[in-house]
Amino acid sequence: MARKIIVTSALPYANGPIHIGHLVEYIQTDIWVRFQKMSGNECLYFCADDTHGTPVMISARAAGVPAEDLIEKVRKEHQVDFAGFYIEFDNYYTTHSPENKHFSELIFKRLSEHNSIFRKIVKQTYCEKCKMALPDRYVRGTCPRCNAADQYGDSCEVCGGTYQCSDLINPYCATCASVPTFQMSEHYFFRLRDFENQLKELIAGGYTDRLVSNKLQEWFAAGLKDWDISRDGPYFGFKIPGEQDKYFYVWLDAPVGYMASVKNYCDKNNLDFDKLWNSGEYELYHFIGKDIMYFHALFWPAMLLGAGFKLANRLFVHGFLTVNGEKMSKSRGTFIKAGTYLEHLDPEYMRYYYASKLTDSIDDIDLSVEDFVNRINSNLVGKLANLASRSVPMLTKALGGKLGRLDGRGSELIRKLVSAKSRIVQDYEGRNYAAVVRSVIDLADEANRYVEQNQPWVTVKDDLETTRKTLTATINSFRILTIYLKPILPKYAQNVQKFLNAGEFNFSDVDIVLENHKINSFERLVERVDREKVITMINESKETKGPEPKEKETETESIKPECTIEDFAKIDLRVAKVIGAEKVEGADKLLRLELDVGGAQKTVLAAIARAYEPDDLAGWLVVYFANLKPRKMRFGISEGMILAAGTGGEDIFMLSADDGAKPGQKIS
Repeated sequence: MARKIIVTSALPYANGPIHIGHLVEYIQTDIWVRFQKMSGNECLYFCADDTHGTPVMISARAAGVPAEDLIEKVRKEHQVDFAGFYIEFDNYYTTHSPENKHFSELIFKRLSEHNSIFRKIVKQTYCEKCKMALPDRYVRGTCPRCNAADQYGDSCEVCGGTYQCSDLINPYCATCASVPTFQMSEHYFFRLRDFENQLKELIAGGYTDRLVSNKLQEWFAAGLKDWDISRDGPYFGFKIPGEQDKYFYVWLDAPVGYMASVKNYCDKNNLDFDKLWNSGEYELYHFIGKDIMYFHALFWPAMLLGAGFKLANRLFVHGFLTVNGEKMSKSRGTFIKAGTYLEHLDPEYMRYYYASKLTDSIDDIDLSVEDFVNRINSNLVGKLANLASRSVPMLTKALGGKLGRLDGRGSELIRKLVSAKSRIVQDYEGRNYAAVVRSVIDLADEANRYVEQNQPWVTVKDDLETTRKTLTATINSFRILTIYLKPILPKYAQNVQKFLNAGEFNFSDVDIVLENHKINSFERLVERVDREKVITMINESKETKGPEPKEKETETESIKPECTIEDFAKIDLRVAKVIGAEKVEGADKLLRLELDVGGAQKTVLAAIARAYEPDDLAGWLVVYFANLKPRKMRFGISEGMILAAGTGGEDIFMLSADDGAKPGQKIS
């Protein structure tokens, strides 16, 4: 029986362009939605621009236009960017809408009636120079929880904690850098702690995955705080009913935008909103980044519980994007706007590359320039598209473009590819796209081996029917692989559908074999990545243009400043014996290692948990960076480092010392 599903992505803020970091989420979601539709399910994808708050108000003032005009202009730009990457929403709306105002006020009213809203006098920051109360994101300072510097006034990007702006250490105005003063004002608060037991039951019931649940347990242990849901004017947003100069805090009405977008879609299509959103007939899933999981895993479901609305079935959380191992940077040119990318490169390169990295984990994914170029050219072009480019022209030129029938060897190849369907479907459902891509590449290797073994470019000279059988198996293999990749590469698949003359591809079509079938003329599907275009794109994305990089720096985009031989000589490497190892609770990547370094014991937190089991490490002789300054981490002090190499995850390999080496022995 077909499923009915509603899917949302987090709402992009209407104060700036879409960049490649944003696209991780929207591409991830779009792939999942396309997979569901290809599987015969009804799946509706909703999103909207998040439009309220002081940043939008200030930007509109600076541009000399009404805020309403600014947000509509940005919304259109966002839609162009999303469409450029083949991200298809069933409805893309705005939080500055009558539907959103209605639901925000309705939720506020119901929460008030259930005594979940109260008023309290608060101390808020005020900038004398800017002549306005400062919203949380316009105050920066040191986190009161972990002491990380330069954090926002409401949440910390380092430890993920949330707090009141007045708790920030050494605050300053993000606009003018003045030290803010404080004013007293009456604000509205939501009693989040009243929903603690219900939220714990929700999380225990599988609302999030294990890693997110572990993080939420930390917040439960620290105690849930009542949530300030109002802001004083001037402010761009919805006024609180009955108030003259108080507005709903943007984080109250932003997630309500999901409901508003669904409602707008229902009204346009003569559908029942309550049936889509509030009944059990439709499943509901939210895709978000890990930076906003506090709001989506605690505040949002608590609001819905208190107001009598249905909650999502699951919350799907992903990590951030790094580029060449570092945060995106305007100065390095790695803070790349979606529009800039589209001026230089095929959007399906990015869809394929992200898919090859994305799993159901909240770990960050890295976009390495060299890896990006190599994966596209080697796999997408060299292994997948090459199956068609070396076979279809031969069939059309020498054999009239008509497929024949499979022989025994061809049938065996097709059976092998078809048998992978259930595994690939399961990986798509579980958002483990990296496993999908690995499976498809492995199958493409099988198909390419079949071509090499049967050598149609030789047999076409004197045995046309044998050649036809070989090409029939090859092209059917290519068709199956294209079906498997269609959620990731929709435009590519559309072009394949056109020249194969085989109708719309769905997962139910994998078992079908094209035999005695006429195909259309072939056009190249994808070109190799021109590395110079990537470099040009990066250079154009730099905030300030300096001299052209040297050739060596161009080849390795993230080279750090040179160190001298004297710097290198300071490193003290020694043999250490692992005397104990355990997993670090709440940290999926870390193991806590107890090391004997020659009479002294040291504790090291090492990111090797996915490659090694703790029980297997006792007695290992490893290489220890002995004079690395101890580092205070969220999970404890790490007193040095063990040396390991690899690309991350399961591909990490510790460097080991020779048998017979003694703990503490210096390595030169």
